[in-house]
Amino acid sequence: MQTVLVPEQTLNVSHLADVVVVGGGPAGIAAAIAAARNGSSTLLIEQRGYMGGMGTAALVPAFCPFTDGEKPVIRGIGLELLEIMKREAGESYYDRFKQQLDWVPIDVETLKRIYDREVLGSGAHILFHTMVEQVLLKDDAIEGIVIVNKSGRTVVKAKLYIDATGDADLAALAGVPFQPKDDNGELQPGTMCYVVAGADKARFEKFLEETGEQRHLENIVSKAQQQGDLPAGRKRISGMAWITETVVGFNFGHLFGIDGTNTSDLTQAAIEGRQLIQTQIRFLRNYIPGFENIHLVHSGDQVGIRETRRILGDYTLVVDDYISARTFSDDVARNSYFIDIHLANAQSTMTIKHLPKGYSHGVPYRCMLPQGKSNLIIAGRSVSSDRPVQGSLRVMPNCFAMGQAAGTAASIAAELDIGFRDVKIQELQHKLIQQGAYLGDTPGVESTTLQGGTVVFAEECEDSDHQ
Repeated sequence: MQTVLVPEQTLNVSHLADVVVVGGGPAGIAAAIAAARNGSSTLLIEQRGYMGGMGTAALVPAFCPFTDGEKPVIRGIGLELLEIMKREAGESYYDRFKQQLDWVPIDVETLKRIYDREVLGSGAHILFHTMVEQVLLKDDAIEGIVIVNKSGRTVVKAKLYIDATGDADLAALAGVPFQPKDDNGELQPGTMCYVVAGADKARFEKFLEETGEQRHLENIVSKAQQQGDLPAGRKRISGMAWITETVVGFNFGHLFGIDGTNTSDLTQAAIEGRQLIQTQIRFLRNYIPGFENIHLVHSGDQVGIRETRRILGDYTLVVDDYISARTFSDDVARNSYFIDIHLANAQSTMTIKHLPKGYSHGVPYRCMLPQGKSNLIIAGRSVSSDRPVQGSLRVMPNCFAMGQAAGTAASIAAELDIGFRDVKIQELQHKLIQQGAYLGDTPGVESTTLQGGTVVFAEECEDSDHQ
């Protein structure tokens, strides 16, 4: 491989802040709002011209559950934003979903506007169309980050940094260690999500009622695959979210062998994903009543990514913690979403494990702290966990909760001029609870609620692959 020596360059410092958040998905949005509301000068850096992450850039059609089947366990900023979206998406939309907290369809354009307003309204600043190119280190701390955008290359300096990129990009640039890949090097597949208009919900539902087809239409999908009208892989139509009576979002089909940290893979996935959408559109028109006249109106700006890097943190959440519904003394969030590891290839099975209704496990602060760095915290799907737990933690409601915890911790650390590990956990938990977060019935008290249990393997489960 050829190499080039890049000339030394003197860069201007373009931004100074107490807290810098890199990544504008749910984790970054909640982190920026929390840090700013708690009095810290905050800058959020996002590579696109809007926020929302997989819910807007990749068109994931619905939010995963905010509840444990009985009560909301994701509260605080995440639940607040969900309720705002429901109110502002229109009267008909609100009438349909005002009581719903699980699998609420995403109104993408409404959500983009809300995120802009709520982040700015918190007092945080936003810098769109910007990437982090380099991390400047001093001992165990980040001293600054080099950003690049249309205005050129400059340096941003802060006291504390929050990596909410989803792929732990900032952590990677800072030299943070990561969890090793499994023996097969497997990653969950990606999905190119999309939105269609011109569907007929009433006709579709009448067809399901008359034929007795299950809502995921396994028999029809199987027939289409046998006849070569759909590729092998996902065995059912899933991840379908009706935004209106005629507009539907789809999270349907897999793109295998995609590493979301590899630009060549992302490029190939984008190209293949758009071709796969066209195949699926033909299938829907020809096989499913109610979809004869659909028209593709939007495909994801990028393929949806479920899994990439996982940091090595001060604690690693493992599947036994999930199965036992463990509570930690340093919990900063709760999670009840099922373990949902999508098939790694067309012949694989899916890994699924549900907690009983009403149960959740704790997310300890320590799993967000990367080894070897004092002023960096991770929020979102790349926190320190094993693969099964990552298959549960990765969804957007959980990212909101982890982001709120990271932003609140950053505000405490910024005020006291300390690192993340010096934040008193009791103070952090108290602030989170004051701000509406749910940390269980006995926050700060370590316990194990469930005994025994194993991860079960299945082709699919009833609602396993909305996201």
